[in-house]
Amino acid sequence: MTEQEIKAEIEAHIKGKYSSWTIGITDDPDRRRTEHGNPKYWHHWYATTEEVARRIESYFIEKGCKGDVGGGENPNYVYIF
Repeated sequence: MTEQEIKAEIEAHIKGKYSSWTIGITDDPDRRRTEHGNPKYWHHWYATTEEVARRIESYFIEKGCKGDVGGGENPNYVYIF
C-alpha cells in the first residue's frame, strides 16, 4: 500500500477522533500488540519503508493521536488501537 492509502485507511478507522486512538510503528506487530495488552480494536499496515512508517506516525501524532517515537529495529509496520 502507498503512504496515502495507509493514511486513508487509518482515517476511516479513526473517524476524526484522534485523541481516542494510539498510533505507533514496529518491526513486529504481533509482539507489539501483546505488549500493549492485546487491545480489542487493533489494526496494522505494512509500510514500504521505515521512513514512510515514521511519516505516517508523525502525521497522526500531530493530528492528536496518542503515541511516541520508537519502533524497534527497521519498523515498517504502522499500527493503531
